[in-house]
Amino acid sequence: MDINYIQGGVTSPQGFLASGIHCGLKKSTIKKDLALIYSEVPSNAAGVFTKNKVKGAPLYITKEHLLNKKARAIIVNSGNANTCNGEDGLKKAKKMAMLQAKELNIKTDDVLVASTGVIGVPLNIDAIKDGIPLLTKELAKEGYEDASSAIMTTDTFKKQLALEFYIGDVKITLGAMAKGSGMIEPNMGTMLSFITTDLDISPELLNEALKSSVKISYNRVSVDGDTSTNDMVLILANGLAKNDPITEKDEKYETFLNALNDLNIKLSKNIAKDGEGATKLIECKISGAKTEDDAVTLGKSIVNSNLVKTAIFGSDANWGRILCSLGYAQIDFDPNKVDVYFESCAGSIKVCEHGTSIEFNESKAKEILIQDEITIKVDLFLGDGNACVWGCDLSYDYVKINGDYRS
Repeated sequence: MDINYIQGGVTSPQGFLASGIHCGLKKSTIKKDLALIYSEVPSNAAGVFTKNKVKGAPLYITKEHLLNKKARAIIVNSGNANTCNGEDGLKKAKKMAMLQAKELNIKTDDVLVASTGVIGVPLNIDAIKDGIPLLTKELAKEGYEDASSAIMTTDTFKKQLALEFYIGDVKITLGAMAKGSGMIEPNMGTMLSFITTDLDISPELLNEALKSSVKISYNRVSVDGDTSTNDMVLILANGLAKNDPITEKDEKYETFLNALNDLNIKLSKNIAKDGEGATKLIECKISGAKTEDDAVTLGKSIVNSNLVKTAIFGSDANWGRILCSLGYAQIDFDPNKVDVYFESCAGSIKVCEHGTSIEFNESKAKEILIQDEITIKVDLFLGDGNACVWGCDLSYDYVKINGDYRS
């Protein structure tokens, strides 16, 4: 299938508008902190949420509103996670939906809510209340840029994409925006992703496609091993492309799923690349594991290892740290069969064979590892289980950012 990436974001599909404003949740008046995505017609909707037992108030409200598998709007604030605020937090998350629904003249349960920012601080609902009229007024096709800015916290760049593909002779568009920089170990940090499409698809298959796609994209990212309290991925499909409705897992469904996977994997890599204080994206490819799940666990053990992450930061071909991280992953493998390679745009070099050292050119290894996108390739020679996971290096700036996050 042909996938064509285009300029744009969540408003690229037909019938979607967006906006982003500063309402006063962030101290800086030049930083936007409130975003809105709106479908001009009812949409089928689905979501995937954090596995952390401590969950932000918006997740409970959004899950409740998704029971009917429908939605028309998503309101998102940054600067405050609205987490660990008890009943008060739940009331404020619900009020966000109610206030936005009233302004849009739609039902409250057609509004989904998301928050990101500091945990354990009461949410300034008055600032949001005062901001919603302007937020709604600013809705526009061009609003995807402001909306993407408004969901950022420690992110250093906006993460948004749009693509087109065809089902038969009908053009389908997917748009998305995401944020995530620290506390990233999804299982679904704080990581948010919002996807829009004009595809006509049943809510059941939309939900199944999203869960399947999240499994091989966002759930294979780790920045620091911390699973956040507010992670969510939401998708709205409003059907305005007028394709024949997708109601079964046929070729049309697979075409959509492939496009969705491509989009989400690209966003996931951007999230990993923009990890707090990160200077390098780490892609870890595991092959030859007994199962795919084993490969994912082993890959995450590598990208979560602080010793591996700091070695990559220092462009040090210290492959022993990779074997060490494999060894404590509690997955069965034979250390005496493992091969390890480092790869980048500067080339590829084998640094370990059958679990032991081999002679390699240290200068060449340094040249490979000094690049800003590094691949660690591990062959286990045990089975057919393969997986690719993404992470980042660990720099001095990670400590600086998180040492004074609340200030």
